[in-house]
Amino acid sequence: MNEKEVEKETPANEAPRRGIKSFVVRAGRMGTGQIRALAELGPRFVLPYKAGETLDPKAVFGREAPVVFEIGFGMGGATAQIARTLPDHDFIGCEVHEPGVGALLKLIDEQQIGNIRIFQHDAVEVLENMIAPGSLAGVHIYFPDPWHKKKHNKRRLIQPEFVAKLVKHIRPGGYLHCATDWEPYAQQMLEVLGAEPLLENTAAGYADKPSYRPLTKFENRGIKLGHGVWDLVFRKRA
Repeated sequence: MNEKEVEKETPANEAPRRGIKSFVVRAGRMGTGQIRALAELGPRFVLPYKAGETLDPKAVFGREAPVVFEIGFGMGGATAQIARTLPDHDFIGCEVHEPGVGALLKLIDEQQIGNIRIFQHDAVEVLENMIAPGSLAGVHIYFPDPWHKKKHNKRRLIQPEFVAKLVKHIRPGGYLHCATDWEPYAQQMLEVLGAEPLLENTAAGYADKPSYRPLTKFENRGIKLGHGVWDLVFRKRA
């Protein structure tokens, strides 16, 4: 999600949501192309969220292939490029931000990508209620909200409780790939992932950026300004 977009605050008379959430609701405008893509391509590529109904990837994609689950794909540019780079994998992306869903659908149409499906729903609920345990070949979590203020750190997605739930859905030998441009969050990720007994680090600390993950325009801009980006790639123990 674009960090420049304005976060909607919870009304004072509304009880805050409990439990882990993979997203923050943000305001955003829809372009005509995104609106058209949602209307025309949504029925084919956006999967309905049905709690308690386990997803059958073979039925969804029409083949058996390793499935990678992405949490929060933003505007979908990286997701589309990775799917084209790895055509022998199938990708399920979760994003609640409607302009982002529309943007990825537009890319799917323009680039004729057949190995992506989308949930416009909270990824944590999709994982818990629709993804079979031990079924995922990989999970991608790129640039999740860093919640910069210390008092908000507890809202970060990468926490021990969430990672423990997430790992249950990754098959033995499968991987978890996280990336962030906020060093304090990278340090927390390294600590949390390193403490999960079912995971092992594939590097001595932070990993080199895997070749399949493209640089976003915001990432390129940050690198030119001297900002760092940290990748973490952990594998589930067999």
